[in-house]
Amino acid sequence: MSDKKNLLHLSKSKAVRISTEIAEKAKKIKAIIFDVDGVLTDGRIIYNNEGMESKEFNVKDGQIIQHLKLHEILTGVITGRDSQVVRNRCNELKFDFHYHGVKRKGEKFDDILMEFGLNADEVAFIGDDINDLPVLIQCGLAATPADGHYKVKEQVDLVLQAKGGEGALRELADLVLESQGFYELIIERQLRNE
Repeated sequence: MSDKKNLLHLSKSKAVRISTEIAEKAKKIKAIIFDVDGVLTDGRIIYNNEGMESKEFNVKDGQIIQHLKLHEILTGVITGRDSQVVRNRCNELKFDFHYHGVKRKGEKFDDILMEFGLNADEVAFIGDDINDLPVLIQCGLAATPADGHYKVKEQVDLVLQAKGGEGALRELADLVLESQGFYELIIERQLRNE
């Protein structure tokens, strides 16, 4: 990253400098896709005595989805596990698409590009582990949570400040919306209770 002095981005109540290169990539984004375990969650899976699975999701990640939709930015999931808990959350948040039990994420990414008429540079992806690398190396803006695998951190454009399950999606979505000039409109709508 050559120019690190250009754009201030609000993250976790602090102003963070991002490079001009990252800001330019963020301006092109028409879709944000993400993994679930380790991105929307902290990666833990909890089973009760009956074998029922549970996960914790951060409401900050869910809150930003409506704003992305208002500005016609698609949202979707490509996850390696198939979990009813995750399906329920995806349906609740009305993601544009969600694919579960995906073993070849790079191929599914190519399918999504075709299905939605997107170019790879118009897609941001957040992944935390090495099975996400096939997508991370293709997409236009690659990000990982602060606690992403070290090999993933070596390949991405942006290591987020938030850990998985602690608002990583929100952080990237805020950056995209801010880079595209939408954040002031979002604040104005909130102040008018719209």
